[in-house]
Amino acid sequence: MEAFPQTIHFIGSNTPRRMEITLRDLEVEGEIPDDIDGAFFRAVPDNAHPPMFEDDIALNADGMISRFHFQDGAVDFDIRYVETDRYKAEKEARRALFGRYRNPFTDDPSVKGVDRTVANTTPVWHANRLFMTKEDGLGHEINPHTLETIGKWTFGGKLKSATFTAHPRIDAETGEMFFFGYEAGGLCDPNVAYCIADKDGKLVSEQWFEQPYLSTIHDFVITEKYAVFPIFPTIADLERIESGGEHWAHVQDLESWVGVMPRYGKVEEIRWIKGPVGVSVFHEVNAFDDGDLLHIDLCLTSTNAFPFMREAGGIDIPQPEVEGALTRWTIDLSQENPEISERPLGPTGDLPRLADKDQGRPYSHAWYLSMNPEGGPPMPGGPVGANFNCLLRIEPGNGHLEMLGLPPGAGISEPAHVPSRSRGHDGWLLSVVDLPKDPDPARQIPGDYTSQLWIIDAGDVAAGPVAKVKTGMALRSQVHGTWVSREKLNRSALK
Repeated sequence: MEAFPQTIHFIGSNTPRRMEITLRDLEVEGEIPDDIDGAFFRAVPDNAHPPMFEDDIALNADGMISRFHFQDGAVDFDIRYVETDRYKAEKEARRALFGRYRNPFTDDPSVKGVDRTVANTTPVWHANRLFMTKEDGLGHEINPHTLETIGKWTFGGKLKSATFTAHPRIDAETGEMFFFGYEAGGLCDPNVAYCIADKDGKLVSEQWFEQPYLSTIHDFVITEKYAVFPIFPTIADLERIESGGEHWAHVQDLESWVGVMPRYGKVEEIRWIKGPVGVSVFHEVNAFDDGDLLHIDLCLTSTNAFPFMREAGGIDIPQPEVEGALTRWTIDLSQENPEISERPLGPTGDLPRLADKDQGRPYSHAWYLSMNPEGGPPMPGGPVGANFNCLLRIEPGNGHLEMLGLPPGAGISEPAHVPSRSRGHDGWLLSVVDLPKDPDPARQIPGDYTSQLWIIDAGDVAAGPVAKVKTGMALRSQVHGTWVSREKLNRSALK
């Protein structure tokens, strides 16, 4: 194509920006808390070139690594493309060469065999290194000081899996990173690689197992005793892909599964527990042990939340009719044939954030994004075409819920959590908020907005931001982000 399509994947906050920039000393309204000293890294998909096909999707855009850098009360902003093999090939050609989302059979013949990953989903910090990840390929190491792309990360050539999840889980107490790769052996391979890297970044374990069916496993969870693999019926099919179709199609009449194994055990020990039919989850909040009980808290929906994955499966459910809730699944592992019991914890939503210290352990509160029913029409954009417009703080033990709602037409991105040095304080949340320039919904123009980074008291989200960092421009929607403290930055393996 010679121009960007005017579909939901290229308008609103999905409007291509295509800018690598550095801005120093951003305007700050309010006072930045002393705890916030370091960098907020964000994964931002942004097309460097118009796509090959008009029905392309936001998930297929080139990865950019974005950074808000805080030091001595000043805030700087940088954003750079992740220079993957795919990005470099298209940069040289000055046009798109890779076709449909995760379908190499639709590519220009000149790039046959070139790594297709765009590394556009999650920045990950582990063992003094920063990586950009997307689950269809290997992570790419990024210099956290310059945002330069160093290259693919293979743990010194020891990692055999061709893929690395966008959602590793890092145990804050041990420093270990638990991760996996599905389609570990390549396109439509049914194997999953379950891996552990120690606190120094050394790969100490890699085991492969076959999942019940070839599903997209976007996220997983750990507890102090287990590694837990929830499997949902959004399925890849090689014949469909070879014919130029979608990689993923949701199957509404197929059951879900949960695979549970000792986190330091063998994959032969996995127990598969059958779950509800047709449901979907892209992100889990957390999981933890309670004696023989395993609790898993999930952002559950009645079908797949992505319209293109539903449509590929022949499912005609409009986006507003997709039902869901923040849900707890509990499994009694003392039973010979355990079943899943289910209870709702909070309203439908996604992009949850947990304090790092609570990973895999009982927790008192977390945060996630949702839709404010009184917030007016949402801002178009984001991976599913509509941005969230409120931030929730949930206490799953007692059901207490607090909300920060946004004005009509605004959108909010996944928050990052910054711990506080003050005892008893919940810390801070950093979240990019997109605000329409015209407050009147009747006059708002998709894409005509300005982006701010809000700093929010994590224990009192309803009070609103304590400070706003103003970029003076419209930023493209992020996917995930992570906070890296000054102390960690100073220990970076790259200078």
